[in-house]
Amino acid sequence: MTDLLIRNVRPMGGDVAAIAIADGRIAAIGAPPPGPAARELDGGGRIAIPGLIEAHTHLDKNLLGMPWYRNAVGPKLTDRIDNERAERKRMPIDARRQSARQAALSVSHGTTHIRTHVDVDTETGVAGIEGVMATRAALADQVGIDIVAFPQSGLLIRPGTLELMEQALRLGAETVGGIDPCAIDRDPKGHLDAVFGLAERFGRGVDIHLHETGELGAFSMELIIERTRALGMAGRVIVSHAFCLGAPDPALVEPLIAGLAENGIAIMTTGTPSRPVPPVKRLAQAGVTVCAGSDGIRDTWGPYGNADMLERATLLGMRNNLRRDDELPLALAACTTGGAAALGLSGYGLEAGCHADLVLVEAETLGEAIAQRPGRRTTVRRGRVVAESGAACFSVE
Repeated sequence: MTDLLIRNVRPMGGDVAAIAIADGRIAAIGAPPPGPAARELDGGGRIAIPGLIEAHTHLDKNLLGMPWYRNAVGPKLTDRIDNERAERKRMPIDARRQSARQAALSVSHGTTHIRTHVDVDTETGVAGIEGVMATRAALADQVGIDIVAFPQSGLLIRPGTLELMEQALRLGAETVGGIDPCAIDRDPKGHLDAVFGLAERFGRGVDIHLHETGELGAFSMELIIERTRALGMAGRVIVSHAFCLGAPDPALVEPLIAGLAENGIAIMTTGTPSRPVPPVKRLAQAGVTVCAGSDGIRDTWGPYGNADMLERATLLGMRNNLRRDDELPLALAACTTGGAAALGLSGYGLEAGCHADLVLVEAETLGEAIAQRPGRRTTVRRGRVVAESGAACFSVE
């Protein structure tokens, strides 16, 4: 029997159809199947798209629901890192509570899967990992969450961090994180040897924050490409931010893009207006998988962010000058299929047999949905309605 029948929807903005869901998967798309359904939902002619993928955020340290944080942090990356480490102890920030709040907000906007980078350092230990793991277990029916063990304060310059990273992986973190091999640890070979060494030992993927720009960032990127090739890790490495790919010199950028494509390395971009950004269209042309994320949301780094990945598609489109209706889907792909591919999610999509993770959006075309990001969405996760009219169907503390 059909568990959920969604009538009167337009998959990817196409013709009106019904989506039949059984046992958490899409059973059929087209004419309504015969026989009863446990629940029926009238889509009202809305567009159905696959569930939005939040491929890069920090669930453990948002300030949602907490008093307004007055930001007076210095301009350097290390200023923000040091300030956050101090403020987490002063406030304090409960990783379980805050991660649940942000996850619920993400679901309300249409996100069905989240990758979160969770701090691991000699002051925080693995408390953030444990807090987010508690949220993951509590909300398993509402949203998928996978965890990157993230040594934001440095991996080698803070002795003991490497051992804590191992502990985080044993606890259940799926991915090994890294950050700016030159600028933070000031030992690119040592940092990347440690990161990829953990990945090889534990059989995990790698996701590295690379804020370094220009030739410095290109050098780090080359080292990441070399290690990915040497260890046969195609499809299991993401470089997040990758500001060096936004450099204006083709002689610097094009060999990097070719290396990424040849070695199956994905790029995550937020489309930030404050830094050079990876060129989404050029990466797509080269066959590089591009995903997107919100990064930090209302935290000690900055006051912005609302966990809306459809809005993130808007920002990617604006930042990459995607204006034509045939270009706009590139921005949406980064927040849907690109995210699923980069994260290695199986059974993702809007076809029979796929997991029933989808969003209903009130728009005439996909272009309008991306450009205008209408609200009051309905989110379905594994065949269950988890958000209606833009509000989560569950409560968190």
